[in-house]
Amino acid sequence: MSQSDGGVQQPAQPGPPDLGGGVLDRALELVTFLRRSCPWDAAQTPLTLVPHLLEEAHEVADAIRGGDPHALEGELGDLLLNLAFQVVLGEETGAFSRRSVVDRLEEKMRRRHPHLFGLGEREDWERLKARERGRHRGVLEGLASGLDPLLRAHRIQERVKGVGFDWADAQGAWNKVAEELEEVRVALEGGENGSVEEELGDLLFAVVNLTRLAGAHSATVLDRANRKFQRRFEALEALARERGVVLEEAGLDVLDRLWEELKAREGEP
Repeated sequence: MSQSDGGVQQPAQPGPPDLGGGVLDRALELVTFLRRSCPWDAAQTPLTLVPHLLEEAHEVADAIRGGDPHALEGELGDLLLNLAFQVVLGEETGAFSRRSVVDRLEEKMRRRHPHLFGLGEREDWERLKARERGRHRGVLEGLASGLDPLLRAHRIQERVKGVGFDWADAQGAWNKVAEELEEVRVALEGGENGSVEEELGDLLFAVVNLTRLAGAHSATVLDRANRKFQRRFEALEALARERGVVLEEAGLDVLDRLWEELKAREGEP
């Protein structure tokens, strides 16, 4: 605890984390044991493990969205195993060590959070990252090539924000969405597929921008919308079966009435 000038005790600012050995080191030792004892594990390389790493990351995200702590606990363990594998493989080749990985992480977080470590004033995250990249590197250089297009659009917009290329608020992005929507309408009336696709791409990019400036993430809100639609459509199927309605034969008007009925039950206008 520390004291202010008025004599009132204030909580001390947290310092950097203890980087000593701990329970997570057991994951690294487990991988070391597996490499010595199992032919499959011994044969793996950083590249062969990439598909497993990506799959486990997606399964962690699914567990988070599902809201099941027990499932998340298990999936985090699987992801941790894959991360530990990459660290151990790096140590085996001498490329880096567990200590250097954590040292580099800590050093980066000190740069990105100077106000937490007594190193300066708080700064915008993207502006800090832009300065780290330096003037001789492109703003968009280094974006992961495997990003989902929706995530990539969000990251592109965050990157250019770091150098000041951004709307002041969501209203500017809203106006851009309206402009792109009108261009889609014109393209559809023109009937040129190439033009329609290009304008639809511009519209989607603009909607991602609007979502970001509204304080949300497009991947998160779209996932929520997907889940809501799936839940409601499954309820529509159940309601149709209950009333003897065959979906394939009902027609849009009938299905739309069922849909609106379900929305009303949920209290949605």
